[in-house]
Amino acid sequence: MYNLLICDDDRDIRNALKIYLSGEGYRIFEAENGEEAIRIIEENEIHLILMDIMMPKMDGVSATAKLRENYNVPVIFLSAKSEDTDKILGLTAGADDYITKPFNPLEVMARVKAQLRRYAYLGGMEKKEENFSAGGIEIDDNGKTVTLNGEPIALTPTEYDILKLFVANPGKVFSSKEIYSAVWSSDPLGAEGTIAVHIRHLREKLEIDPANPRYLKVVWGKGYKLEDKK
Repeated sequence: MYNLLICDDDRDIRNALKIYLSGEGYRIFEAENGEEAIRIIEENEIHLILMDIMMPKMDGVSATAKLRENYNVPVIFLSAKSEDTDKILGLTAGADDYITKPFNPLEVMARVKAQLRRYAYLGGMEKKEENFSAGGIEIDDNGKTVTLNGEPIALTPTEYDILKLFVANPGKVFSSKEIYSAVWSSDPLGAEGTIAVHIRHLREKLEIDPANPRYLKVVWGKGYKLEDKK
């Protein structure tokens, strides 16, 4: 059984999500603000968080940034705002996905299940035989670990999937839409901004100088590729 945390200051939204998700067999925890969410995660094993952005005491962006210091649990942001800048703000804070209100219950379920599959896969619940390496980056797909020149790199589930796509295909150029479709398995609407944020996060973790990357390169007008060199 997966444990899900719904963090939203709107009781009606929490209740609606609880009905949808508990019907699928998930155990639900609830929080009204970011501070309460952090306390719950520190005291319980949480496998996924549905996090509102605008909340009192501590908003979702601040809470997610704080959580990312110690936890890689998937975070799906919920917000009434649909502008690209708000989506990018959420992703920059460390969110894995983004749903706007009012939401379609079927979309929520699909995104929750997709993130849980990725989280379970990263946690080693699905065993694969392949290991991958390129440019000093080593991925142990059985242990779900990543090292760069022998040093461990901590990634979120989404970052892991994106990097694995590149390391398994060194030198191949992927467009933002191709990356989004491969990792999220859904319609790549708005993929450019989403992928750009995740690529920036990966560069911050992999590159000595993220502004002048050695590994994850932009191919202007086409997409991104992994430079296979040490």
